[in-house]
Amino acid sequence: MVLVCFVIDLRSLPPQLLRDVKQSLLELANFYAISSESESLRDKIGLCYVFRNRISSSDELKIAYSPSPRGNFDLRDFHHAVNHLPTDSFLPEIDDPGDLKLSNILSDQVLYSWGVDKDIVRKVIVLSSCFPQYVDSHLQKSLMDAADKCVSVEFLLFEQKSGHLTDTLQNVSNFLRSISDLDNCSLQTYLPNVRVLHGLVKQWIEDLKDDMEKPLQARFLFKTNLVGSMNQISCNLYVSVNKIVDGFSPCQTCRCHGMLLEDGIRNKIHGYSCPVTGHGLETCNVIESSVKVGEKTLLFLPSFQSSMKFQRIASIDFHVIERINLGSLSEGSIMGDSYFVIPSACHEVEAASDDIDQLELNAQVFQGLCSALHSLDQGLVCSSNCNIETMREVAFHCYYILQPSDNGPMLLRDQRKSLVFLTSIDVFFLQLLRKFGTPFKPPCQRLN
Repeated sequence: MVLVCFVIDLRSLPPQLLRDVKQSLLELANFYAISSESESLRDKIGLCYVFRNRISSSDELKIAYSPSPRGNFDLRDFHHAVNHLPTDSFLPEIDDPGDLKLSNILSDQVLYSWGVDKDIVRKVIVLSSCFPQYVDSHLQKSLMDAADKCVSVEFLLFEQKSGHLTDTLQNVSNFLRSISDLDNCSLQTYLPNVRVLHGLVKQWIEDLKDDMEKPLQARFLFKTNLVGSMNQISCNLYVSVNKIVDGFSPCQTCRCHGMLLEDGIRNKIHGYSCPVTGHGLETCNVIESSVKVGEKTLLFLPSFQSSMKFQRIASIDFHVIERINLGSLSEGSIMGDSYFVIPSACHEVEAASDDIDQLELNAQVFQGLCSALHSLDQGLVCSSNCNIETMREVAFHCYYILQPSDNGPMLLRDQRKSLVFLTSIDVFFLQLLRKFGTPFKPPCQRLN
């Protein structure tokens, strides 16, 4: 579990850069909030800022948002904290911020009190446009203690072009030498633009998702054996984009009152009972195609929906049909989602030799297949009865293309939309052929 604490030096960030940073933090919170299907989401984000008190002329630290003791992330409270960051704390003349208040953050009262899990990993990210010239002994000791507790500290420096910051580069060079002996500290320099911040948001969301996102397990089944008696490759699939979870869950309701049939109501001997009257329900009086939205809303879908297995699955089997030349594919007709594919040992794999470990054999076969397909500029057409867009089994076959890379992961691309499009053209030309007797042939052949 990774807990991230952001420290924003409001003294050094110009108003425009501060607005962009705030927008990036809001995007990060939104992405994190939609990254899990569970109703409760672990609170793993902290937000602090450093500013100069105009009355006392002293630098102060404020905690804008701290992880809840209950452990549930509150998107509304985090948005409130970000939107209410002070906007009048920028000091144009500053070139050495002095105390960053990191010693106060790296303490039992703040960072070390957040999170009670034993396996928690803490990371502090400091955002500023200038850093102190030297690290004092007090901060040095705090950073060394943080290293002993496996806490990493990342200093993000946003370059400024103002003429009065002529000593900034020298200060940064001295600061970098001061932390060079600390393995848990790093310094990165970035341009202060929106695109750079978008890239940082992607990095941060991956840090937050690392310990909660479980890969989708898959097997690619071949018609012939690849090595010995082995005719399959076990892999993990990782989605290439952040997807919004719809929050719809299948359920069953009684036909008489439309009430939800909870698991506790069902009697193993007498079957379902109406939650209102308590009378037994026949199979025909149970609506199997209902959907629960949130906590209080029920939707009654058409009855044909119940023919689908409305269950989320954790493992998918892909049947390899044939090879295809990638040069013949039109990127304009490829409109499906993509998944990164890497080898794994999640499924039992038959080893061709007792001397080769199953995991190693699976990885070797995967890399060999990837290299061979890449050298031939070919991919594999696969079919499955699972729709990976909805993660549910369907009554018809879905088609996918597995594309290789140069000594890296492969890419699984959803071809259902493009195949429907090409099949429609196929049917159109067949109708022309029957109507006019033309010698035209269909532009493509449908997959069997």
